[in-house]
Amino acid sequence: MAKEVVVTREGYKKLEQDLNELRTVKRKEVADKIKVARGYGDLSENAEYDAAKEEQAIVEARIADLEATLKVARIIDDSELSNDTVSIGMRVKILAEGDDPDEAEEYDITGSTEADMNLNRISDESPVGAALIGHKAGDEVDVTLPNGSIIVYKVLAVSRSK
Repeated sequence: MAKEVVVTREGYKKLEQDLNELRTVKRKEVADKIKVARGYGDLSENAEYDAAKEEQAIVEARIADLEATLKVARIIDDSELSNDTVSIGMRVKILAEGDDPDEAEEYDITGSTEADMNLNRISDESPVGAALIGHKAGDEVDVTLPNGSIIVYKVLAVSRSK
């Protein structure tokens, strides 16, 4: 049995939208590219055909991945969230030991499928996210980074993600 993937309701909807887009739009686009490339003649020396077939393989792999993820996805229920404990679906404000208070960082804790550092969304499976899970405002948390170094973060605040 595959490992359960915990997602927010919004994250689940996004996965469904991505899957629908791949099935309805991208598949057709790639099929059209393959059809056009076949018209260029000899397939053994046809770069456009090879590129289109490679793109098709990538699209089909992504579809299979999304389908598998959705099968094992569990939507986190708001009733499961505690307003003062770090968990998936919560926002956390942290400060690294020795940093200026103005350098505090805020992150939304998400499941692995929703993580996006550009949006300050970190996975509950990342080193920082995993270490913060279960902690409350005021706690100091040791985070072991992949390179073996340890950073101590102070949890300044915990609130629901927006």
